[in-house]
Amino acid sequence: MDRRTSLKTIAGAGLAALAPFPLLGQGSRAASSLDPYAAMRWGRGHEGQRRADLGNGTYLNPIFAGDHPDPSLLRDGEDYYVTFSSFDAYPGLVIWHSRDLVNWRPVTAALRTPIGSVWAPELVKHEGRYFLYIPARFPERRSIWVIHADRIEGPWSEPVDLHLPDHIDPGHAVGEDGERYLFLSGGDRVKLRRDGLATMGAPEHVYDPWHYPEDWTVEGFSPEGPKVVRRGGWFYLVTAVGGTAGPPTGHMVIMARSRSIHGPWQNDPRNPVIRTRSEREKWWSRGHATLFEGPGGRWQMIYHGYENGYWTLGRQTLLEPVAWTNEGWIRPLGGDLSHPIRKPLQLGPQPHGAPLSDDFTANRFGTQWAFYDPASDETARLRYDSGALRVRGKGTSPGDCSPITCICGDQSYRIECDIEVSGGAEAGLLLFYNRRLYAGLGFGPHGLVMHRYGLQRPRRGPAVARLRLRLANLRNILTIHTSADQGATWQKFDVQMEVSAYHHNVAGDFLSLRPALYAAGDGEARFRDFRYEALP
Repeated sequence: MDRRTSLKTIAGAGLAALAPFPLLGQGSRAASSLDPYAAMRWGRGHEGQRRADLGNGTYLNPIFAGDHPDPSLLRDGEDYYVTFSSFDAYPGLVIWHSRDLVNWRPVTAALRTPIGSVWAPELVKHEGRYFLYIPARFPERRSIWVIHADRIEGPWSEPVDLHLPDHIDPGHAVGEDGERYLFLSGGDRVKLRRDGLATMGAPEHVYDPWHYPEDWTVEGFSPEGPKVVRRGGWFYLVTAVGGTAGPPTGHMVIMARSRSIHGPWQNDPRNPVIRTRSEREKWWSRGHATLFEGPGGRWQMIYHGYENGYWTLGRQTLLEPVAWTNEGWIRPLGGDLSHPIRKPLQLGPQPHGAPLSDDFTANRFGTQWAFYDPASDETARLRYDSGALRVRGKGTSPGDCSPITCICGDQSYRIECDIEVSGGAEAGLLLFYNRRLYAGLGFGPHGLVMHRYGLQRPRRGPAVARLRLRLANLRNILTIHTSADQGATWQKFDVQMEVSAYHHNVAGDFLSLRPALYAAGDGEARFRDFRYEALP
């Protein structure tokens, strides 16, 4: 089915409940033959950061710009909470809150104790208590863990190991018998103890996911991300297949239903319900969806996708209205999501996001900053002192020093920071993907150090103790400036870099290219006055 004409097609199938006119006009497409979406404009928030809310009762995806993959959404009365995979970033599992599903504010980072790289968590509330089920992996082991809290703001408990080494992507469900279950990758399921803090018995196979035709271009079968919702006497099982990166047309959303939590499961005859059908679309690899009832009884799906031309931003979060057919299946209403959609709830102006600039007078680790792949005692390296973030050096390069990163979602932006080193430390400002791939500039006792392709290129010269560094990322073109007088005058660095390939399909790990501070070697680095600005 052509998603751009799906409203007419769906109407012929017999809709039980259709939200009025959720997809607005088709807009202008022909701004550029290289970028057919160049005319698209988002709202603007803190520091010019793009935001979905257009201020006229509509929104333009993504609702979370930048790397927010594998969304798990919880409705709690009229409040909505969501969290995402945080992978190697700690503090991790930032929980966000919204009332209108378009504007979101951070609440807390629920996971403080490193348990490995965190993949596709599940946020639920059961009998008054909040739970987060967390797949995590170290190089030497993997499992699924659980943490819990009596209040969404925390405090959250220490992780409890559920001893599930062979699965990822838990989806919590309560059966018609009141028993609790985790649905798992591969079509498997395990029963939970009533308190949700241990399993009962071994995982069992309960569902054979629908399989796409062999001639489709996908990354791999990879059934994962199961989410269960109950409606009208049916249990609906929403699953992702096709691989989450790789070809743009690979990832997709499928559905099945059953009268009982124990099956048998009947696949939707119109599977897949959501899929990127062409590399010309605005959003690639759309999948890993949560189906839920939104404001006013209108149903929605929240899922992730890569932005055409911007793999570097990671998987961003998308919101799409859906409608139920008379036959009891859902049909998406948002087309290819390149056009504005009516907001689910009109509440007037709402705050969204948070500023990324930081004067380092308060600790913003968790809601903004996070260590990449930290040790359990990593925070011992930090000290706040009169507007400076003092960081003790570690390792020998950005690759082994656990840089301090933040997520941004703009196609073009500028960052700058005043940096001072002492005692043999090397420090700098980066665009950081992972320990194997990063770019930027550092300095220290042996002069400047250029970083490109995840490799160090020392510029041997006199020791440098203090510089203000500026990195501008203009649609994946990196330009660097330095200032020896705290920003009064600037000197352009003589190498520019193209960073569009700094992403998962080159370096793995499912991450994004992020602004980062690093401190390596002996001694200490002092970071002051970090500034972020989105560029047009």
